[in-house]
Amino acid sequence: MSDRHSHDRHDHGHGHDHAHGHGSHRHTHAPASFGVAFAVGIGLNISFVAAEAFYGVAAHSLALLADAGHNLSDVLGLFAAWAATALTARRPSERFTYGFGRTSVLAALGNAMALLIVTGGIDWEAIRRLMHPEHAAGLTIVIVAAAGIAVNGATALMFLRGRNADLNVRAAFLHMASDTLIAFGVVIAGAVIMRTGWLWLDPVISLAISAAIVAGTWSLLIEAVHLSLDAVPPGIQRAQVEAYLGSLPGVVEVHDLHIWGLSTTDSALTAHLVCADEAPRDHLPPEVFAEIRRRFGIGHATIQLETAGLAHLCELRPDHVI
Repeated sequence: MSDRHSHDRHDHGHGHDHAHGHGSHRHTHAPASFGVAFAVGIGLNISFVAAEAFYGVAAHSLALLADAGHNLSDVLGLFAAWAATALTARRPSERFTYGFGRTSVLAALGNAMALLIVTGGIDWEAIRRLMHPEHAAGLTIVIVAAAGIAVNGATALMFLRGRNADLNVRAAFLHMASDTLIAFGVVIAGAVIMRTGWLWLDPVISLAISAAIVAGTWSLLIEAVHLSLDAVPPGIQRAQVEAYLGSLPGVVEVHDLHIWGLSTTDSALTAHLVCADEAPRDHLPPEVFAEIRRRFGIGHATIQLETAGLAHLCELRPDHVI
């Protein structure tokens, strides 16, 4: 039996019972210059969240407070993306043998849960204000939300260049771009309140913002929960991986196949391949692991080979055994 691994940036093999090969992950890290973009973006947005929350209270505008909560979640998202980029670049240690990529999953899970709790509080207050309307200063809403367009738009532009090269940078760009559109909606709401005096519009807009937050956060929460439970990452079909491994020359059975996420961007695989007794082998060619990376985006694969005559001795052979 032999193992073979596919991991990071280089290929090498050894003529022993255990052979190892390493190949590139499916992700790329943002250039160092984006560290400045993350830092500036976080600083600008924290300052704006504080200002928006202050003027939201002063102007009795729940729409501003809802948007402040949304922007706070995006600050956490920016920080999580920045921290994940830094942590995933750290080398594995004696204790953390897979490195620190899973911190990106924990950050996404915590961010989603916190955001849903904050949104629930905003919705409760919005419903109360629909029943008991309060005066909202339309001009303040317009001015503060217009500032939000400038802050969020500028932050989005800082990530524009790298949005196609790195998933963390792309997520940051999309968050900031959507915040710009939401702030534009709040400006319109404030202008309508100034012209018509419709006080009910402020809590209605806050409920609409909350609905948009929940819609975007729910999928993040579900995906983060799935990844934390070692589910097969999105975009990878287990049946297709099993079919490919089973089609390899000399392979008559695939069992103990597991696929999980090492982080929000990296995936791993382990499997046992049973080979026909007349076609024994002690290792798989590097092309197999390159194809696993190319087809399925799995950058770390460990495969154990077994002969058909001895496969029944494998305690992990039944599908229900973990």
